[in-house]
Parts: sequence; structure tokens; C-alpha cells
Amino acid sequence: MSKPSAVAIYARISSDQDGTALGVARQVEDCRTLAAREGWQVAEEYVDNDISAFSGKRRPSYERMLADLRDGSRDAVIVYHADRLTRRPIELEQFLDVVSAAGVRHVRFVSGADVNIGSGDGLMVLRIMGAVAAAESASKGRRVKRKLDEIAAAGMPHGGRYRPFGFEDDKITVCADEAGVIRAMVARFLAGESVRSLATWLESTGVPTVSGKPWRTTTVRLILQSGRIAGLREHRGQVVGPAVWDAIITEADRSRVLALIEQRQRSGRRTPRTYLLSGLLRCGKCEGTLYSSRRENSRRYVCMAGPDHAGCGRLTIVAEPVEELVTAAVLYRLDSDELAAVLEGHAARDEQTSATVQALEADRAQLEELAQMFAAREITRVEWLTAREAIDARVSEAERSIARAGRNDALAGVVGNGAALARGWTELSLSRQHAIVRAVLDHAVIAPAARGPVFDPQRVDLVWKR
Repeated sequence: MSKPSAVAIYARISSDQDGTALGVARQVEDCRTLAAREGWQVAEEYVDNDISAFSGKRRPSYERMLADLRDGSRDAVIVYHADRLTRRPIELEQFLDVVSAAGVRHVRFVSGADVNIGSGDGLMVLRIMGAVAAAESASKGRRVKRKLDEIAAAGMPHGGRYRPFGFEDDKITVCADEAGVIRAMVARFLAGESVRSLATWLESTGVPTVSGKPWRTTTVRLILQSGRIAGLREHRGQVVGPAVWDAIITEADRSRVLALIEQRQRSGRRTPRTYLLSGLLRCGKCEGTLYSSRRENSRRYVCMAGPDHAGCGRLTIVAEPVEELVTAAVLYRLDSDELAAVLEGHAARDEQTSATVQALEADRAQLEELAQMFAAREITRVEWLTAREAIDARVSEAERSIARAGRNDALAGVVGNGAALARGWTELSLSRQHAIVRAVLDHAVIAPAARGPVFDPQRVDLVWKR
């Protein structure tokens, strides 16, 4: 049998948490040594770093090696061990089919049994090795799963390449600077800012992510939703109990964040970006909601007719002057005694929020318990649906109650500071401006226009929240 002239070296490691690729480097070095000892010429080294061979995930270098074997550009394979090649019996058979069809007779392993795939006994030994590797991976998976369950139940942190934002490298000690950023994120979100606006703010102010990558809306949303920042340990998407680390925000604030996120997702509405008064203006003719509309260089609010809007279609107002008027009125009201009296009534209602949050968490836990009972066939589908209907109704009402209470967050730090806020109004994001206006103003009725192009402030009738 002639010596191969275009040898493929394959190396793989399942986990490379420090990102140094030292494990695969050692495998490649040992494979090179074997090739040199045999006098074989290495054509290419195929490396899949940090990829499991048991999970079924794609291995780009492995697939490329198989393609090169098929087209005859490689005539031998050297692998450190059979379990580096694959840990799945079906994948082993696919590999054997490829090398058999290509006429490859040289497949060598640095460690473990060095089998001859050209003989029946050699193939049997290799298949046994593959089955053992698969069983070992499955057993290891069960052990790892059980260990992770134990770690979660104890409230301890899990592994991972990066530390969580807000915590030091031990994943337990709170990082004071980043904790301050998280509290600001939560406060601004509850005050009405969008997730996108928060990502823009973090990026523009130079707050670094733990990975060094730019801030994205998905990253911000994951932090806001995380039970970790409220001192809770999550496992497989569920809160399993208190964590060993200190909370950065309260559980009540996290529940309000979750309720607000769910409310926005359910309504499908987005925070306004180009129109301050979206959803706040009504037609003085038909009482329909005015919609934003742009024509060339003019921004307007219009009453739209048609099946999707059901307005009269006979009223229009230019955006800039009505936005300026409403803004001035809102800033003035922030310093008024009338608003202070309204907020006193809100404060009394807010005392009920904590109890509502606790009831909401209990109902959500009961829904999860019902789902588990149905999955275990302890209750029928009819029983599950009947019990769930009442709980769903309570959850929806609690979420609405929490969301209503959260509207006052938009006024945190601004009541009584209308004059100061006016000086920095243009520096606020549009979503923040809208949240402040919406927290004070219930709606404004726009009367029909008199003849002439001049804006008439008398057309705007402001209806304040009570």
C-alpha cells in the first residue's frame, strides 16, 4: 500500500472557555508528530474549536474535510482520538461511507486503539469505540445537568465565558458603577423610554459591555428582564429561588418591568420617534384619534377616514405649534398645586402595588404548576383550561394595575422642577418627552380651524389626568 501524499489532520474540542485554542493546538501537534514518523505529507489541518461532536451542531471544518475526501484531494486522515472525530454512531457511519467511496485506506489515531478500517475487525472496533463515546457523552450530559440543577437550587452562579453586567468576575460581587447604570436603565425604562433609546444612550455615553461589543437592543432587554439583577436565581428560563448575590433592583421593580414589556409586546405599539403627541390628540368634529402624517417637509396630525381609522377625515393641524403649546403647558403644570394634589391620590393607590406584585407572582407560579400537572397527565385538558381561565383573568388585571402604577415613574424627579426641565427639554429623548407628557395629559381636543394659515391656540383644549 503506497504512502498517502495529501494527509488531512482533524482536531476538535467541545469547550474552549478561555478562547485560547490550546486544546486543539496540542491535538494538531501530536498529529503532526505521527505524520512525520510515518513519513506522510500533511496537506491541510482542519480544526473545529469549541464545538461539540455530540450535540449535532454543524462543524464547518469537519464538513469541509469530508468534501475534500469525496473529491479525492485528500487520501488519508489523522485524528488524535476517535471521539475527536465524532461521538455519534450515525455520524461515524457517514464518515466511513465517505472514506470507503473515496478509496481512502489510511485513517490513524494518535491515542486509543489504532484500528485498520480496511478490515472487518477494525471496523467493529471503531464502531464499538464510537458507541462507547456516545454513551459517555450522554452520561456526562446527565451528570452536568444534575450538577447545574444543584448549583441553581443553591442560588449559586453558573459558568460562562463572560461575567454578567453589573457583577465582578466572581459573578457574585456587585460592581458598583455598573449597578448604577442598571438602576438608571430600569428607572428610564419605567419612565417611558424604549429599549432602543436605552441602547443608544449606553452606546453614546461610552458605557462598555462586558464583551466589548456595541450595545444592542437584545442585550439591554435581557438585562432588564433578568432575575439576576433582582437577586433571583434563574435556571432554564424560570426563577428557582433567591440567589447568593445582592439584588441591584427590587423584585417589585422587576415585576413592573416585565409587566411593561409584556404590555408593549401585546399592544404592538412602539414608542413614538418623530411625533411627540401620538395617541394624545382627538378630533373636535368626530372625537376620533388624530394620526401622524408627513407631507414633503410638513409634519401634521390628521383625522383619517376609512375602515382602518373610522375618523371623519376633515381635520388637520400642523405638528410643531401644537407640540410647542402642549409642551409649555405640561412644563407649567409640573410646578402647579393641582398636579401635586393629583399625585397625592396616586401615592395612596401606589401603596397597593407591592401586594399586587406578590399576587401576580403567585398566579404565575400557579399557572406553571397547572402546566406541569397537565404535562404529567394528572389533570385533563378541560380541567386545565377551566382552572387557567380564572388565573389568566387575574394575571391580566394585575399587569394592567402595575402598568398604571408605573406611569407615575415618568414624573420621578420632575414634579416641581418644570422650569429646570424646560431648560434641558431638548436634550431628552423623544420617548422620554412623550412619557412625561402622557403622564400628565390625558388628551387634547383639536377644534376645527378658522380661515387663514395662522395657528390659533384656542383650537387646543387640554384635558389633564386626574
